[in-house]
Amino acid sequence: LAQAMAELDRLADKIHIPSSTKERAAVIYRKALENGLVRGRSIAAIAAAAVYAACRASETPRTLKEVAGASRIGKKDVARCYRLLLRELNLKMPVEDPVKCISKIASRVDVPMITQRKALEILKMAKDKGIVAGKDPMGLAAAALYVACVLTGEKKTQKEIADMANVTEVTVRNRYKNLKDNLNLNI
Repeated sequence: LAQAMAELDRLADKIHIPSSTKERAAVIYRKALENGLVRGRSIAAIAAAAVYAACRASETPRTLKEVAGASRIGKKDVARCYRLLLRELNLKMPVEDPVKCISKIASRVDVPMITQRKALEILKMAKDKGIVAGKDPMGLAAAALYVACVLTGEKKTQKEIADMANVTEVTVRNRYKNLKDNLNLNI
């Protein structure tokens, strides 16, 4: 357990999550241990999955890729352990809100508040039209921000925004096209 707690501390520091989220990860890890889910699996993988689960549960926007990157475990293994935790511990997760993702990306890409507000408007329009369901929130937020940049004359490329959102350029391009077509945006 000490080894796991040290790993949780290390991950929490590396991806800058609040202490409340870290506590939550520790609780999830302890439950996994009590339920015999750690035996035969890597402590680091379960720890990373617990951190990701805690982030999701507390709506701290961190992607699986970020958590896996901070741990020494492959994304696939962390995802597998995360699914195991959800299934075996009956964890219920809120769906990440793309609105929360906007400010996260915007702070990294450095776009003015007016552009962020425009992106939020675009997301709201998309939500009202029902075109956000089942789409990756980070990808959707990135595309909305890109559309907002185009509309407000901010010179940002799809690649810049995709990189800062930790999604692919293809995702931004596809979501962008989707938003443009469905919201009748003339850009």
